[in-house]
Amino acid sequence: MKKNKSSISKASSYEDIGAYWDTHDLSKVWRKTRKVKFDVQIESEAIYYPIEKNLSEKVQSIAKKQGVSSDTLINLWVQQKVQEQIFQ
Repeated sequence: MKKNKSSISKASSYEDIGAYWDTHDLSKVWRKTRKVKFDVQIESEAIYYPIEKNLSEKVQSIAKKQGVSSDTLINLWVQQKVQEQIFQ
């Protein structure tokens, strides 16, 4: 990050900018802001696969018992299987 990139907060890091805005109100410095244009490219980091309803209910039950989300549990299981396949 460039030095003093944030003109309002005078912060020199993203962490400092975040800390500043946690304790300050934009409405009090609105007149110091300016319009900017930027592009945002959103790419999904998730790919969805169909799963049978009965199997999904079993996964949800196991995940709940383990204190994690179904997504997390499935990702862990798939990751383990992929690792097994890589090392065969």
